Amino acid sequence: MTQHDAAQHEHGYCPVCGAEMLPDGGPSNLPHCPRCSYVRWSNPKVGAGVVAERDGRILLIRRNHEPMMGKWSFPSGFVDGGEVVEEAAAREAREEANVEVRIDSLLGVYSTAGDPVVFVAYAATITAGEPTPGDEAYEVGLFALDALPDLAFPHDQRIVDAWRQHTGR
Repeated sequence: MTQHDAAQHEHGYCPVCGAEMLPDGGPSNLPHCPRCSYVRWSNPKVGAGVVAERDGRILLIRRNHEPMMGKWSFPSGFVDGGEVVEEAAAREAREEANVEVRIDSLLGVYSTAGDPVVFVAYAATITAGEPTPGDEAYEVGLFALDALPDLAFPHDQRIVDAWRQHTGR
C-alpha cells in the first residue's frame, strides 16, 4: 500500500464534495478536504465514574472487558447522549457493582493527549446494595486505602489522590 493509499484509507472522502480527505499536518492531524476546506472534527467521548466509599473502604471492580480487561478500576463508563454526567456515574456503579451511590462531589476531570476520552470522577458514598459483580465485572471488592490493588488506568492514582485530599485521609 502506498502512502497515498494509506492516507485515503485512513481519512476517506469528503462528505460535502467527495474529494479525498487528507491529514492537515497539525498537532491533531485532523482530516481536511483540500477542495472545499471541510474539516472532520473528532469529538471527545465523555466517561464518568465514582470513587465510592463504604466504611472507609473504596469500591473497585475487576474489569471483564477491554480496555484493561482483568485489571481493577472504579465503576465507570461512557455517558449516554443527553444523560446527566452525575447520573451516568451513579448508573455505572449500579450496573457494574449492584450498588446505589450518592454523588458527594466532583473530584476532577482527566484527559490525556491523543486519547479521545475525557473522564469525570466523583466522590460517592454507597447508600444501598451489597457489592456484587454486574455484567461488566469479574469481581468487586471494598479495599482499604493502604491495600489497593494495581489500578487499570494511568489517571486512576491521581483520582485516588484527589479523593484522599477531598476526604482528608
